[in-house]
Amino acid sequence: MSDIQCEISSDGIGKILFSRPEVANAVRPEMMQALCEVIDTYANDKAVRAIVLTGKGKNFAAGADFLWLKDLLEKDEEEIGASLYALFKGAAERLWRCPKPTVAAVNGAAITVGCELALCCDARVASVSSRFGETWFHVGLMPPLGGTVLLPRIVGLGWAKKMILEAEIIEGPKALEIGLVDELVEEVDLRSRAEQRALGMANFPPAAFAAAKAALHRGIESTMEREWKTNVQQQARLLVSDAFRDSVRDRLTKPSARPS
Repeated sequence: MSDIQCEISSDGIGKILFSRPEVANAVRPEMMQALCEVIDTYANDKAVRAIVLTGKGKNFAAGADFLWLKDLLEKDEEEIGASLYALFKGAAERLWRCPKPTVAAVNGAAITVGCELALCCDARVASVSSRFGETWFHVGLMPPLGGTVLLPRIVGLGWAKKMILEAEIIEGPKALEIGLVDELVEEVDLRSRAEQRALGMANFPPAAFAAAKAALHRGIESTMEREWKTNVQQQARLLVSDAFRDSVRDRLTKPSARPS
């Protein structure tokens, strides 16, 4: 699991650390597969009472790895869809359905996939330098992992449209103001505060917590499942579009190109 680092603390916090700081923790299938596996492990490990997800270095997860996106230029819609559904949708679904408390400790950029994974957590604690973006349009794509359902419910339809339809980046203070994050803290305090939040939830009876969480999710569960299925299929179509391919080729020719 070189793309992520895992550790279980003495008080039962299952820590997951995106560990590709040299590329701003840019996401690729290997990372999502590792994330699926560790969430499955933590969900079934009685020693793990809660999960905290964060990023190594200056960023949480700043979008997709462009070398992986480049590889997609040679694949067909069916191949792309299978990978997206099994791994990317799989990671988002596991976070969303995990019966244990999940907290995203967002440092720096949480862009596209990173933003949507944070949305699937029960709580979001962010550093003052954090920023969130659903900037899928920049590469001719759309949010496929739950953002179209969760953002309007978390920040309201107006801000959801700003983030998705205008590709607006939301800085930490604004994220707190609109309810995208629950707390804003200094970078040095981020992980400890996220762990405190996770333990606070973990101290409640686990069965009652899991039942209440499932009940809260139940009202939109069918919507989430439908959106995952529909949006992943739509994303696969967009990933073979000229707009996506031209965007990736253009960005790969720029020395300063970063994941987004």
